Amino acid sequence: MHPQPVTSMKSPLLLRYPTIIVFGNSGSGKSTLARNLVSKHPEWPHLDLDTIAWCHKDDQSVPKRKPHHIATQELDEWIMAQQQPPELWIMEGCYADLLSHVAPKATLAIYLNLPILTCQENAKARPWEPHKYPHGKQDQDANLPMLLDWIADYEHRSKDSDFSKHAHQALFDSFDGKKLEITSNWSPQDNSIEQTLLSLN
Repeated sequence: MHPQPVTSMKSPLLLRYPTIIVFGNSGSGKSTLARNLVSKHPEWPHLDLDTIAWCHKDDQSVPKRKPHHIATQELDEWIMAQQQPPELWIMEGCYADLLSHVAPKATLAIYLNLPILTCQENAKARPWEPHKYPHGKQDQDANLPMLLDWIADYEHRSKDSDFSKHAHQALFDSFDGKKLEITSNWSPQDNSIEQTLLSLN
């Protein structure tokens, strides 16, 4: 059962959608969209699920997903730590398993279902992400060919993959709250995204 919209906040968007999940392929603009909404409504805590999903690693180790029960426990702890009466957050990522865990608490789901080529072009244009590549943009640039291949594989991954288009579509289709599918790039300078969210039936 989804939480009821709250009545103690001034923003119409916060009133209607206090808890939001944003998901889609790599390069689809999940972080950009979430940061854009938070920049206009800074009372919204924002969680990039990359920070929950992966084990900490040293420079030589291969990235490894945390066990599901540990990641979901940390996710629950993060929600509790926000100390917002009531719950108030935006989460974004490509992890269908983690998103499914919090979906019953979400009031809105946004699926960024952009064409593969658009996601690849977005990835090429990304500024340096120091939280992912702390040693410099050269590491990010070196990883770009692998990322472009990863993006291209989105529609062909196994149905069992939490990173697949199939998993994201299933999450979107099964979500019983308000939801929006975005199929093309949008500009952070464009305020129409908020107007679109407020106009959802």
